[in-house]
Amino acid sequence: MNAAEPPAAPGIRVVTVPYGDPYVDAVRPGDVVRVGPAQVPSPWLDPAYLAANAGGVDVVHLHSGYGHLPEDEVVSWAETLRRTGVPLVLTVHQLRDPQQATRRRHDAHLEALLATAEVVLTLTPGAADEIAERFGRTAIVVAHPSIAEPVPELGAERGLVGLALRTPCAAVPDPAGLVRAALSGAVNGGGRLRVFLDDGVEPPPVFAAGDSLEYRPRKADSWPAQLQELHAAVLPECCGTHSPELEVCRDVGTRVVAPSCGWFADQWADVVTYDNDEERGLDPVSLDGAVAAALTRPAPRPADQGWRAEQKAAVRAVHAQVYAQVVTDRAG
Repeated sequence: MNAAEPPAAPGIRVVTVPYGDPYVDAVRPGDVVRVGPAQVPSPWLDPAYLAANAGGVDVVHLHSGYGHLPEDEVVSWAETLRRTGVPLVLTVHQLRDPQQATRRRHDAHLEALLATAEVVLTLTPGAADEIAERFGRTAIVVAHPSIAEPVPELGAERGLVGLALRTPCAAVPDPAGLVRAALSGAVNGGGRLRVFLDDGVEPPPVFAAGDSLEYRPRKADSWPAQLQELHAAVLPECCGTHSPELEVCRDVGTRVVAPSCGWFADQWADVVTYDNDEERGLDPVSLDGAVAAALTRPAPRPADQGWRAEQKAAVRAVHAQVYAQVVTDRAG
């Protein structure tokens, strides 16, 4: 598809699941009609609601928000969608959902959804190759667009490393070990570690001397600014595929230390990787070295906003063309 071509059919009625988030809002073409309601979880994931309201939409575009559903309910939903004739566009953000304890449920979801989707999108060439190898589907690769802007006059502290700990999950089985390794790397690189905690998350039992370690609340409404203050940010998960947080760091000019799992290095080449995956677990020596190495390199400049704006326009054009094509195919 040529991203420079204009949309073929404005006014297409599109259901997105979820209704809106920074990524969904960034890729949505301006002339499509976004169909609500803005409700979480989306009522469009209910087969009965879908069947009753399918006549009012042209495309369903599924991104995420279905991980809580049992496998048979996703299969039932996909079957209902096929019966209605409404085409499904699927963006595969995660090939291994870090919110799930094992990969079994998400794999079953993907099998049902990939068998139903008219068009499959994903964010990196590596993920597209994995989709082809595991599921036999061809995915269109679209870059992850800009989702944040740097705060003018807000500078990063050289040597400051950040690590966010959210609600405990299988993707971060040893928060204390992660903090210890990141702290060691920060100190070895001449810096210090700042750990961000979500509400209700307790600091792990890690001893640190002086001001080399501090804890702060993670503020969702100012998270990009908190990331912008860092020299480097550590992504902690041992499983996962892509990261919106990585894109925020790219936008605001913060170096990323990313795990070896998934396709984070495909998402942005200018990252430092460390060994952390589901099969072998965290290698603390590797994380220590990666953090120290990240601090020896200057923090990257914020992404050029003009280039990011062009990239976002191209990504939206691809989405517009996909929607127009599946609607045309349905009519034919």
